[in-house]
Amino acid sequence: MKIIKAGVTQPKGFLANSIYCGIKRSGRPDLSLIYSKFPCSAAGVYTQNSVKAAPLIISKSHLKDGTARAVICNSGNANCFTGSFGLIYAKRMAEITAKLLKIKTSDVIVASTGIIGQPLPFAKIADKAPLLVHSLGSRRINGTAAALGIMTTDLMTKEIAVSVELDGATVTIGGCAKGSGMIEPNMATMLGFLTTDAAIDSTMLKKALKIATDLSFNRITVDGCMSTNDMVTIMANGAAGNALITKEDKNFKLFCEALIVVCLDLAKKIVLDGEGASKFIEVHIGGAPNEKTALKAAKAVANSNLVKTADYDQPNPNWGRIAAAIGSLGIKIDEETLKISVKNQKNIVRLEADLHMGKAEATVYSCNLTEEYIRINGKYN
Repeated sequence: MKIIKAGVTQPKGFLANSIYCGIKRSGRPDLSLIYSKFPCSAAGVYTQNSVKAAPLIISKSHLKDGTARAVICNSGNANCFTGSFGLIYAKRMAEITAKLLKIKTSDVIVASTGIIGQPLPFAKIADKAPLLVHSLGSRRINGTAAALGIMTTDLMTKEIAVSVELDGATVTIGGCAKGSGMIEPNMATMLGFLTTDAAIDSTMLKKALKIATDLSFNRITVDGCMSTNDMVTIMANGAAGNALITKEDKNFKLFCEALIVVCLDLAKKIVLDGEGASKFIEVHIGGAPNEKTALKAAKAVANSNLVKTADYDQPNPNWGRIAAAIGSLGIKIDEETLKISVKNQKNIVRLEADLHMGKAEATVYSCNLTEEYIRINGKYN
C-alpha cells in the first residue's frame, strides 16, 4: 500500500475544481465539483440526525440505484430548514450540473454545508455553474481546489490518496473532507467525498464504505453536536482495470484495508482541525465485556467537557474525570481493578482505561475544548 499526497483526482478518470460563486462573505471558493469521465458504482452513508438538509434528501434518493458520476457541493449555506424551496434548489443544483456535464440528473450527488436556516442563494450557484464545469481539471491542484471549496470554519484542507495492488492492477482511492465543529460520530460528522478507479459493484462498495466509516468517521468527536447535513459518498469508475469485485474475497479485503486508511486519515485530520483545538486526544478503552460497551465508554470519555477541558500539561492530570465519565454509563466498575493512564506528548494526549471486565476494546479520537471554540461559534452566523 502506498500513501500519496493527493486527493480526489488521483484515481484515473476523475476531474475536480472549485470557484467562488458569491455565497461566502470571505470571497474564498464556495462551490466545488468532482466528476468521473466514466460511469461509476456509488454509495453513501448519512447523518442520523432526524432533521436532514435538503441536499442530503436528494442525494440519498439519487444513490438508491447505486450509481453516480458527479458531486456538486456549496459551502457557506447549509440549505437546511429552508422548506420546499430548499428541496427545489437542491434538485435544481443536480439538474443544472447534469445538463452541463451531459449526464443523468440522478447521477449527481448534491451537498451543502454552512449556516442553517437561511435561504440558499441558488441564483449565484446557477450563474457560476457553467464556469465551474468549464474549469474542471485532473491535476493534483484541482483536487486540492475541490477540497478548499467545501471548507467552512476549517483551517486546512483535508485530502489523501492511497494505491494498492489487486491482482496486478494498481487501484487508487482518493478523498477529501471538511469538518471542524459540529462533529459527533454516527455519520453526523462532516462531508467526505471519496473516489476510486477500482472496479467494484455497488453492493460491495456500500459494504466497504460502511466498514470503513464505522472504524473512522464514526469514531471521532469534537463537540458532541450532531449535524443535519453530513454524509460520506464514494464513486468507483473501474478505470484501474482490475477484475470486478463482487464478493468478499481477497481483493475486497485489500480494498477495504486501503479505504479504511483513507477514511481514518481524513477523520483524524478533522479532529486535528477541531475548532479552537490545541490537543489531539486519543481515548482507548480495553478490558470491556464487548465492543459496544468499549465504544460507549470511549465516547463518554471523549465527549466529557471536564475531560476535554483538562490541563494535560500539568504533572498530575485529573484522571478522576475519566473515571467519572465511564461511570456515568452505569457500568458496574470495580475501583480495585479499574486502571487509568494519561500519556501526554507535546500536542497528543492518549487516555487509556482498562475495565478488567473482558477482552473487547475500542478507540475514539477527539480534541480539547478551548476558549477559542466559544469565540468561533459565538460569532458564527
